[in-house]
Amino acid sequence: MSQTHEAVIPSGSDAETLAVAQRSLEKVRQQLGLALKNLKSYCTVDGRLSAGLLDRHQLSCYEVAFCAAELSACDAVCHYATETGAEDELAREVALAFCAETVPSAIQRLLARAGDTGLDRAAVIGLYSDNDIRKLIEDFGSSDFLAAIGATVAERGSTRLPSTLGEEKEMVRDMFARFATDVVMPLAGEIHRQDLDIPDEILKPATELGCFGISIPEHFGGLLPDDKPDSLSMIVVTEELSRASLGAAGSLITRPEIAAKALLQGGTTEQQQKWLPRIASGETLCAIAITEPDYGSDVASLGLKATQVEGGWVLNGSKTWCTFAGKAGMLLAMARSEADPSLGHRGLSLFLVEKPPAPGHEFHHQQPAGGVISGKAIATLGYRGMHSYDVFFEDYFVPAESLIGGEKGRGQGFYFTMAGFAGGRVQTAARATGVMQAAFEKALSYARDRKVFGKAVGDYQLTQVKLGRMMSTLAASRQFSYAVARQMDKGGGQVEASLVKLFTCRAAEWVTREAMQIHGGMGYAEETDVSRYFVDARVLPIFEGAEETLALKVIARNLVAQA
Repeated sequence: MSQTHEAVIPSGSDAETLAVAQRSLEKVRQQLGLALKNLKSYCTVDGRLSAGLLDRHQLSCYEVAFCAAELSACDAVCHYATETGAEDELAREVALAFCAETVPSAIQRLLARAGDTGLDRAAVIGLYSDNDIRKLIEDFGSSDFLAAIGATVAERGSTRLPSTLGEEKEMVRDMFARFATDVVMPLAGEIHRQDLDIPDEILKPATELGCFGISIPEHFGGLLPDDKPDSLSMIVVTEELSRASLGAAGSLITRPEIAAKALLQGGTTEQQQKWLPRIASGETLCAIAITEPDYGSDVASLGLKATQVEGGWVLNGSKTWCTFAGKAGMLLAMARSEADPSLGHRGLSLFLVEKPPAPGHEFHHQQPAGGVISGKAIATLGYRGMHSYDVFFEDYFVPAESLIGGEKGRGQGFYFTMAGFAGGRVQTAARATGVMQAAFEKALSYARDRKVFGKAVGDYQLTQVKLGRMMSTLAASRQFSYAVARQMDKGGGQVEASLVKLFTCRAAEWVTREAMQIHGGMGYAEETDVSRYFVDARVLPIFEGAEETLALKVIARNLVAQA
């Protein structure tokens, strides 16, 4: 395998071949820029973008958003390959293979919508004849080149490329990788098949590792340095936990992170001192109650009603897809505190709603004064362990000090959650990468061990191509999420967090599908881990901002506005 691999590597230095990829990306990006400028002119009235006109171009907006996400992933993996240099030639080859597959995909997206976005079809088609792009596709997108990557990975038996994390982050990764492998993985399959709660055998050691304090500053008992943000550590930890199980481990730190950021953004000193140490220590498990039966990503239209009464507030209404609501002792709930419906998102406030933790698929708690909070788990294809609930509030009383920010926090709930939403999106990208990593590891192992027609499955070209493509997609997803985390740590990365979620979650669906396919009939068996990865991956483009909402309302809107 290694001899074949070396024979098909196109000539040229690392810098030369990566320069070809980068020039190709820039040429496609120029056409994307023209499409965005044209969309801006189509959708601008009196100097302002019109939401109604943007909605008339939804398909175009959707496609340019994906195009931007794909090109950004290429940028990230090329930067990574440049950074690793000659440390491992496979890193460069993986980056080039990814670009060779992604560039024509982006061109095709633009070509399909050329008429709608005002692009010159001949100019877009002409990209295929450009010397750099043609060389990129022919040299690094060939079946021989892709198969050689797969063959090399199979020969090595390892899916890991050189790390650029540094010693400190590698130590963190290694610690949580051992926990994931030794503690979570042996339990993950049974939790999924029996739809069980996450057991204390996972929660207790996760707490001891500081899992719930990743995003909470050290002076509140967390692991986050007091003097700087550290989104990258959160990404590294999330990926390793998700490699073991999305539902039983990978999402454990998502809810504490959103709650912590809301408290740090808008909470009073007293609220921060009370709640952050309890969340960091795992004493209080928390859930997020945002989505409602009639409103998903349209947060501004939420209707859970909060009525001010003597000493506090009374909540009436319902929430849905409230993950971990059963075992949680606190729900971070967004409710409409202001009666004027015209206020929209400015009429929403955040409340810290305490309830007794409850195991199982249902809970019901009645207060002495008669208020009730109840919930029932929603049966789902995957993402089992945490359970997602429909939650009902009937005259449920919360004291005045439960309003985040106190009276100054009234109507500010939407803004308090924004930082948490961005963090949740890049974290979801890491969850997707973790699931992809697990699926790829299983696919590689099976391809090496399983024999069909006298040869290992991994010795066939098509399997090698699949492995090469999976490897390149996984590497791009990982490096894209790392890049965005670093941007966020510098105070930026808000739109990029949506881009990386859009890309990696779609990628996870494809990678897990390919892993299942390599397993053949066994991949469809519930006892096989890849079947769990496949159904778990399907939820990723839906939660933490549905794919369509991110593409249309966040990414495309921002890109068009900046064009």
